[in-house]
Amino acid sequence: MGFWMDKLRAELIDIIEWIDDSKHVLTWRFPRYQNEIKNGAELIVRPGQMALFVHRGQVADVFEPGHYQLTTDNLPILGTLQGWKHGFNSPFRSEVYFVNTTQITDLKWGTPNPIMLRDPEFGPIRLRAFGNYSLKANDPRILVKELVGTDGEFHSNEINELLRSIILSSFADLIGESKYAALDLASKYTEISTELKAMVNERIDDEYGLEVPQLLIVNISLPETVEKALDTRTSMGVIGDMNQFQQYQMGQAMLSAAENPSGGGAAEGMGLGMGFAMANRMMGAPGMGAPGQPAPPPPPAAWHIAVNGQSQGPFSLDQISQGIAGGQISGTTQVWSAGMAGWLPASQVPQLAGYFQAATPPPPPPAG
Repeated sequence: MGFWMDKLRAELIDIIEWIDDSKHVLTWRFPRYQNEIKNGAELIVRPGQMALFVHRGQVADVFEPGHYQLTTDNLPILGTLQGWKHGFNSPFRSEVYFVNTTQITDLKWGTPNPIMLRDPEFGPIRLRAFGNYSLKANDPRILVKELVGTDGEFHSNEINELLRSIILSSFADLIGESKYAALDLASKYTEISTELKAMVNERIDDEYGLEVPQLLIVNISLPETVEKALDTRTSMGVIGDMNQFQQYQMGQAMLSAAENPSGGGAAEGMGLGMGFAMANRMMGAPGMGAPGQPAPPPPPAAWHIAVNGQSQGPFSLDQISQGIAGGQISGTTQVWSAGMAGWLPASQVPQLAGYFQAATPPPPPPAG
């Protein structure tokens, strides 16, 4: 007799509790198996938990955090389902689910594929976005009924894919309706996150008994080609007047070539080409002619210059004279023009010889 009494006592459950240190478990079913719950058993519901009694597929009584002794007073719905009219003194069977009501944090969401957006400035573009969110059980009754079912243990990753899909769908709707310009999105992360969280909660609260307390947008990015184009556009805006910038670059290149005697003929050729380009720009720059009048067309180019065994040109006679005056063309520089039998030193060409005579100063007067 004593053996059977001990066995019977072992099959009766007198303490119902859930101690778990995992962070991503949403619900956990107390492992009753074939055991029965003892009359007057203790129920311990810790902070951040709720306990649900389910009888034959129906959610009965729900307990918030606290320490309870199970009687007909605190099990009214279960007592009605079991037919306890005048109290009960015998063990009973019921499934007990513990629900984690704390926030599950550090959940990720992101766009696996770009979202198409019609931007008012760039036209059709593609956007990618990602961020973090937290999850919390808001209504344990709906959660157990709609998602958990008969699962003994239900984790957040079992619904993470569904939630990510809802977030992405809501994000696409929000961006499409808001008409935000792509360049303004970075300044509106907080505003967009707040609106997106409200849309997501509206879709999951009543349907799944869940809540998203926090939803953050970490980044919204454009395609790499668009970002490079924006960088180029920004650089051009910083430079300002492109003509002045190119003139400055040419002047710097000429200065570097002059200060680098080891450059030899290559440096001279670079300086020559830069000087001619500078002359062209200065001749066509605003302010060099009459106000309001277009720059006159350049004279026909006819002259070629040999630099390091290569022909450069054609250049106009004005450009050649400026090169001589600037010391970039010497009397020994080989030149050629249409009608000449071959290349000649510049000082031996009748059309150019006068420039060298004018450029050569007379002997200085004697001292005293």
